[in-house]
Amino acid sequence: MGRIWAVATNTIRQALRMKVAAIFIVLLLVLLPVLGFTATGDGTLKGRLQTSISYGLSLTGLLLSLLTIIVSIYSITSDIEHRQIYTVVTKPIRRYQLILGKLLGVIVLDIALLTLFAGIIYGVVVLMPRFVKASEEELAQIDNEFFTARASLVPPPVDVSKEVEDLYRKLQANDQLEAAYPNSSREEILKYLTSRLRLEKRAAAVGQVLIWEFRNVRPSDPNHQSLFIRFKYDVSVTPPDEQVYGDWRIGDLRGLQSGAPVDTPVWRAPRKDPVRKFREIEVPASAVAKDGYLAVGFMNPPLNSTVVLFPVEDGLEVLYKADTFLGNYVRAALLILFRLVFLACLGVMAAGFLSFPVAILFCLVVFVTGSTSSGIIESFGYMSRNVNLVYKYTIESVIQLLPQFDKFNPTHFLVPARLIGWGLIGRAVLVMVCLKASLLLILALIIFSFRELAKVVV
Repeated sequence: MGRIWAVATNTIRQALRMKVAAIFIVLLLVLLPVLGFTATGDGTLKGRLQTSISYGLSLTGLLLSLLTIIVSIYSITSDIEHRQIYTVVTKPIRRYQLILGKLLGVIVLDIALLTLFAGIIYGVVVLMPRFVKASEEELAQIDNEFFTARASLVPPPVDVSKEVEDLYRKLQANDQLEAAYPNSSREEILKYLTSRLRLEKRAAAVGQVLIWEFRNVRPSDPNHQSLFIRFKYDVSVTPPDEQVYGDWRIGDLRGLQSGAPVDTPVWRAPRKDPVRKFREIEVPASAVAKDGYLAVGFMNPPLNSTVVLFPVEDGLEVLYKADTFLGNYVRAALLILFRLVFLACLGVMAAGFLSFPVAILFCLVVFVTGSTSSGIIESFGYMSRNVNLVYKYTIESVIQLLPQFDKFNPTHFLVPARLIGWGLIGRAVLVMVCLKASLLLILALIIFSFRELAKVVV
């Protein structure tokens, strides 16, 4: 272990002497505070905080990712190109110890820099409300909607499989399948019908009531916290002012349905909101029954004169505080660290058989593809079936081998104050570190152990 640590400390010194490392570090030291206090967002205090943490973590993650790639590759390729490796391999140190030492040095440097810059961002975000003239209402809003970690509950999908099969057989019996869904397979038609029928279950005609039931709702402090019902309206006919009325009931609605008395209060919230925009209703967490039951009811009043729909994917969800902002922020930093560990292993592996510029290009392609994997997969969904078949067995298979960084993007959780659960952390460790990074490290050890470093000329 002493030999590995000696290589690691030498790698850290070598990295800190690099001009690109110095530039990246100075940039972050200067830009992070400036971005934090100059970000405006939508003009509100909450918008400024969201913009600050989004830009700050995104910039930190990007520059540290690039720095990790450059240092991990340069630390090996420069030793080979400048023949310093000859001096090292003549020492009592094995090749696998050299690779592990290089990797350990890069990871230790990443941990130190990530801790420094994450601490700067956290300090800026926490101190910003003290330097901004904010009302009591704005301070209460950021406490409930930013400086928190809210768990999300969405309505379970409605089982419409029997109705879908019946509708499919009806269309088939009437010879309407080809006319309604030309050049579509049975699976594609069933998928479309399922989506359509599920949306119909979330549509309220004028005077109709929709009720969503949630179980196992466990706020951390029901007596002093709030629940947030986050929703987005859609309509069949857009009103002239693009707003619709809604009469909401939130609480234990089992008593209203069965007539039995309940101890939990039911909160009513009549309101008017714009269509196709996210809005939130705040109610006390005491609306949750003691057994964790919560119901959300919506009535479409006659004032609307249109059908109100709630999109299946993001139409409605219940948010409640499940952890602190600091705990959530630490887990967000861990997600960035797992990405850096993977990139360090990737860089060490590429440096084992490629020259410096080629290895850099290879790692950048992997990094960019992994950061945009969801968009790539989604874009192919709009192409023809023949193209999709070719894509499925070629490009998609390659993308699945990558860690798909965009699925573990911490800003997607911190900006809307969503909880980063330990389950997500466990999946990130398993996918990025235990499986894919470990595989790259094994390949790096194998490749470097068989690499010819010099030729003997007689």
